[in-house]
Amino acid sequence: MFGDLMGMMGKLQETQAKIEETKKRLDTILIDEKSNDGLLQVTLTANRTIRSLSIAEELMEDKEQLEDYLVMVLNRAIEKATAIHEAELAAAAKDGMPNIPGLDLFK
Repeated sequence: MFGDLMGMMGKLQETQAKIEETKKRLDTILIDEKSNDGLLQVTLTANRTIRSLSIAEELMEDKEQLEDYLVMVLNRAIEKATAIHEAELAAAAKDGMPNIPGLDLFK
């Protein structure tokens, strides 16, 4: 009984290490998003950190339009980054989770 428990604890520690490795790797995955007309471009990591932002000069002349573009493009980029982030972490957690009867979190 205790051997099984110790084995599960070891498996959980391995899973935690895999999750941490995955989080570090997500910093290297870049998501590029731009407005339909290409006037605003943003690059995020899969950990949802903004890496770069490019704004066309003509957008600088209209504050309201620039704000609309920023909201639209950033939200799309964050949505894509979040989908990648969640899928990668779920995969890392599922692969490493011990089989505990009655505790199937990934059905």
